[in-house]
Formats: sequence, C-alpha cells, structure tokens
Amino acid sequence: MMAAPAIRTRITSLFGCKYPLILPGMSWISDPTLVSAVSNAGGVGILATGPLSADETRNAIRTIRSNTDKPFGIGTTLLMPGAEANAKVAIEEQVPIINISLGKGDWIAERVHEYNGKILATVTNAKHAQSAIDSGADALMLTGHEAAAHGGDVTSLVLIPCISKRFPDVPIVAAGGFADGRTLSAAIALGADAVAMGSRFATTKESSLAHQMKEIIANPELSGGSTESDTIYGKNFDGIPARVLKSAESSRLNKKPASLPLVIYRAFNAAQKMNIPLYKVIPGLITQFDKMYMVAQFGAATESLMKATVDGNYDEGVQFIGQSQGLIEDIPAVDELVQRIILEAIETSSQTFETFSDKE
Repeated sequence: MMAAPAIRTRITSLFGCKYPLILPGMSWISDPTLVSAVSNAGGVGILATGPLSADETRNAIRTIRSNTDKPFGIGTTLLMPGAEANAKVAIEEQVPIINISLGKGDWIAERVHEYNGKILATVTNAKHAQSAIDSGADALMLTGHEAAAHGGDVTSLVLIPCISKRFPDVPIVAAGGFADGRTLSAAIALGADAVAMGSRFATTKESSLAHQMKEIIANPELSGGSTESDTIYGKNFDGIPARVLKSAESSRLNKKPASLPLVIYRAFNAAQKMNIPLYKVIPGLITQFDKMYMVAQFGAATESLMKATVDGNYDEGVQFIGQSQGLIEDIPAVDELVQRIILEAIETSSQTFETFSDKE
C-alpha cells in the first residue's frame, strides 16, 4: 500500500518530521523501542526520562540514535529529582527536541538553541504558556482536561483555540482527547499544528505497556470494557490533578490523600528503587516543603503506577489513561496506526471542506 503523503504544518517544519503526530514522554512506556518506532513511522517520539538515571538516559538516547535517523526528543519534568541531570545529558548528546514541564527551562533553552535544538514546553493555561515563551520555548504542548495523567482544567476544545488566538506565532501540539484521524483533523481546525497521542501510542504492539493493560484499554464493550467514561480525575492519588483508568483501587486511592508519614515513607522507597540518592530529596522537603510534598506524593504513587503499567496488575495498580481510550479498539503496529490516522485525517478534512464549500 502506498504511504500517506507528508503533512506540512508549523510543527512538522519545526521538528523536521513527516506527520504531525507526537509520542509524549510516558514513564515506563515511552522507551527507546517505542520512541524509535514512532519517529521511523514519520512522527516524533519523546523519551520518558522520569524513571531513568543520567547514565540510563544517555544509553537510551544512544540506543534511539542506533535505531533511527529521524527526529526525536526527551521529556524532563523539572520539578522532579534527577530532571536537571537528565536535561544536561540530553544537551550534551544534542538531542533535537527537549520537552520541558513543571518548571522554568530558560537555562535549557539557551543551551539547546546553541546547537539549533528545539524546546517544546508542556502547559495547561495561558499564564504558563506566556512564561514558557518568555523562557525560550519554540512550541507549546497544550494538555487539555481529557488527557491521561496531568491534564489541565480546560478541555482541548476550548484550550486550543484560546491559546492559538492569544499566541498566533507559536506552533502548538494539542494533547488530550486525540487518538484517530478525525480528532487530528479537528485539532488542526481548532488551531493546533500537531497532536500528542499518548494513550493511543501506548496501546500498540511496540509499546512496553503491560499487555494485560493494553487489552483492558482496547476493549470497547460497554459492560466491562474501557470507554471514554471509565476514567477518574482527581489530585488525591499523586498530589497533582491526574486522570487514571477507573478501577476499585484507583477509586480508593482518589478518595482522600495519604497521610504525610506514609507519603514520605513511600516516596523514599520509590527514590531508592529509581536510584535517586536520598540526599537529593531530603533538603527539598525542608526548604521547599509545599513543592517537595507534592513531589513526595508523586513518588509515593510510583509503586501503584508500576504495578499496572509494568506488571499489568489491574486490581492492585493504577494506570494513567486519557478519555480517548473510548476511541481505542485494537493493538496495531505503530506504522500501521500512523498510516491509518493520516489517511483518515485527510478524508475527514476533505469531507469538512465539502460541507462548508459553496454548493449550487
């Protein structure tokens, strides 16, 4: 079958990719295998560095480079322990795209621009978008309320046109609610230049997400399946408002926040499992308690996340997922999925154009 034609947007021009499809950095999922697959298929894969040490990040970057000569990126959540070290590794390795979130990345942007790299900043509102642009962001990833994990308060339907109107010269990647060609076409119509499809790319053959979770997400049955309604959004699970797959365990953990002693205990355990020295965690708890308590809550949630994402334990674990799971009904190969999405987007856009065209 002939490949879908290249799609030209400000994002494909900025990043040098064929299609306006982005794999966001998802811990334990966006690994070198999936990143390479998405980039080779014409999109842009972003490596998740949250669970990685600096050495692991360097090795992962080099593995990606051995698998593809296409553009790729790494994600760094600046609020989290180890993020600065991973960002410095990415700069040393001259990674083409660095996706920053939850922090001011002006120092990263300055160094990345020295080798003509690009900064993609993840934001959820206009205030954060302005701050990111002032700090040197080349493009924005807008995370709508529908998104898996830490989406904002505003839905993509409203967020995209609001931010694109306020910042018309800044390319936009829309995240939250996108999983097929129809939603890609809709995002472009709303003012985006590309979409991030975390939940959709997570449910592919090349993804390292536990197969048991893939099967649950890809089950469209109204009774016992995972529909667009089968998610929970709240801040009690990991300290930051987040969307997860609905289950008995995720419902229990979202009812009320864990006690402070339990959070700190579980956070230290998580830090040890992720090879993060405790001396990097303790000072922050003392000097920046509010921020570090939130980080500690996130760290405490790691065990539950890994049970689902890595081990496939639906009953005892918690899985980040977006409302777009209602659009996911299979587990295809990445290249097959990308081609399907682009061809459907082209067809949808043509039909929309015909609807609004002058007719006799």
